[in-house]
Amino acid sequence: MFIGVPKEIKNNEYRVGVTPSGVWAFCQHGHQVLVERGAGLGSGFTDEAYSARGAELVHQASDVWRRADMVIKVKEPLPSEYSLLQEGKVLFTYLHLAADRTLTEALLESGIIGIAYETVEVGGSLPLLTPMSEVAGRMAPLVGACALLYPNGGLGRLVSGVPGVAPADVLILGGGIVGLNAAKVAAGTGARVTLLEISPKRLAYLDDVLPANCSAVYSDRGNLEHYLPMADLVIGGVLLHGARAPHLITRDMLCDMKPRAVIVDVSVDQGGCVETTRPTTHESPTYYEEGILHYCVANMPGAVPQTSTAALTSVTLPYALRLADKGLEAALRDDPGLALGVNVWRGRLTCNGVAESFGMACSTLEAAVA
Repeated sequence: MFIGVPKEIKNNEYRVGVTPSGVWAFCQHGHQVLVERGAGLGSGFTDEAYSARGAELVHQASDVWRRADMVIKVKEPLPSEYSLLQEGKVLFTYLHLAADRTLTEALLESGIIGIAYETVEVGGSLPLLTPMSEVAGRMAPLVGACALLYPNGGLGRLVSGVPGVAPADVLILGGGIVGLNAAKVAAGTGARVTLLEISPKRLAYLDDVLPANCSAVYSDRGNLEHYLPMADLVIGGVLLHGARAPHLITRDMLCDMKPRAVIVDVSVDQGGCVETTRPTTHESPTYYEEGILHYCVANMPGAVPQTSTAALTSVTLPYALRLADKGLEAALRDDPGLALGVNVWRGRLTCNGVAESFGMACSTLEAAVA
């Protein structure tokens, strides 16, 4: 199989879909790998490193898409890449379709087979989403602390506080991978942390593992309305598998917050858990709504590509090798969890969460393949 690795073109996105070691693994399995020149530079991998591991370097992304049987990326295709999508080829990447109807329709129109990292499941967990959720969760208190600086638009609160001055109050929505990692880092700075979570079982676990300056509290409207006005920094980490995130914080609720308080919505890829969330970039990461500073960068881990690429490819590579070695249909048949990653198949939508988000028709994968 020909494996294609184009350069990411999203604003300030420096991750890459396959490392030189991954290229070597594909080559050892008898596959050929096409890598666009410069694709790995942001992650610390030179073209020479790829070539030494057996990759064929190509000058243009169009050559990668044209020749590859399976294209491996990090982020979803942007509008400038829609014309490169080809019927019957496999795209293996983060798609986050529930927040992007235009991309969903472009993939369906192209006839490509789109396998989304974020909907591959193993025992109810999302193994290909986990490492980037860990990175984004740990980044969230750090970028939030920076945004809280008055020159950066925040209210001017030092997260850690100092002797005689209380630390900042950090409110985290969702106790999953993002929330847990955000809580650990926020607590490590000395902040007073409240984490809202809806699952009693998860609450019990969080209560066991979080430090003393973190409180895990049941998530309902009353508790959210109680803690929101006290928060200097709010971190949104709510996730519904394959579906659009619910709006837990509405626009009118922002009026109850401190002026120039900060919201970091890590759920932005799935539409955001705050009604006023809209995607931003590392180039221009923040904006005000109702006097509240929002940080809603849709590719937060792209800012730390050497960490993120290594973490991501360690979990995606085994799945990509299975797809290449067994062939698409055999690999999906043998691994039901991988089959759940298929969001679009040759013009048919196969992900219920995405279909429900847009009111579109959805097919089972079995029916689409038949």
